[in-house]
Amino acid sequence: MWNNLQTLHSSSAQLPQLPAPPSVPASPSQIQTNPIHHLTPTSHCPCPPILKHNSKLSRRELTIRGSSFSLLLGTHIIEPFQLSKARAEGDQHEENPKANVCTDKTPTKKAFLDISIDGEPVGRIIVGLYDEDVPNGTTRFSKLVSGAAGISYRRKEFIRIMPNYVQHGGVRSYGVDADLAKETGRNLDADNLLAEWNRVNEICSGTKNLVGSVGIIVRDPLQQPPKLKLVARKGKLEIDEEEVGTAPNGTEFVIATRDSPELDASSLVVGRVLSGMDVVERIAQVKTVKENTSSPYFRVAKLIGDKRAVVAERGFNRPYSKVIVTNCGLLD
Repeated sequence: MWNNLQTLHSSSAQLPQLPAPPSVPASPSQIQTNPIHHLTPTSHCPCPPILKHNSKLSRRELTIRGSSFSLLLGTHIIEPFQLSKARAEGDQHEENPKANVCTDKTPTKKAFLDISIDGEPVGRIIVGLYDEDVPNGTTRFSKLVSGAAGISYRRKEFIRIMPNYVQHGGVRSYGVDADLAKETGRNLDADNLLAEWNRVNEICSGTKNLVGSVGIIVRDPLQQPPKLKLVARKGKLEIDEEEVGTAPNGTEFVIATRDSPELDASSLVVGRVLSGMDVVERIAQVKTVKENTSSPYFRVAKLIGDKRAVVAERGFNRPYSKVIVTNCGLLD
């Protein structure tokens, strides 16, 4: 083995050495433009001094340029952020007036409702009315409170007590109230109130029936469209529309005990409770008829259109006690 190593060493020593590649001389322009040549000593290898000197300069320049770059980069990042923030604040400022119009309404009229439960007086509710913001709705409510149209809320009952609101039955579309309305020429239909309800919904977004708000029922979102049927008139068959259920007449009103977004689809807010919210809470604590919508018999009757199911449904959440408006009117 030792002989093989000696033979390999002697053979490698006899190999011809390749000539080194000729160095390409740098042009005078490259020497002048390259600042490294000015820093290179002629008697030593240029590599160590260049690296050492350049490392000192690069640290100093890196510190200065790095801080400048960070400042510049931070400016470019912060400026768009501040611009976006300013735009967001501007958009919020533009939206605030719209929200203020819906929530910061000023009552211009006052009405009162004296309440009794099973004949026992429980107190007075004072309502502030938005006469300037909702003129049609407040006019309807004011006339029914004051009795200016020959009909009023006096001696009328609260017919429904829900977890978030209490509902008054308003003026019925039959009996003495209907006859008085015909004699005085007053139209109790809620058609003229729907336009105002639509206008309020276009202007205001979000929940409108907040806690303490007072609104009148102007539409029934669950009312079914009229049914078509054939009717014989003068020997001819004609298509007639049969109304399903009774549309609201714009006289029932609700008082929200909590924020009630479910009322926004049917109620037009006309005011808010200024005092007597404790009386409203007394009404809300009255025991009511429990719902029985989960009963299979009720579901089948409702599905086939049995009128008994409709009558039973009207009795749900109805108070066992008589909650009556004993007196009502406008305040100066």
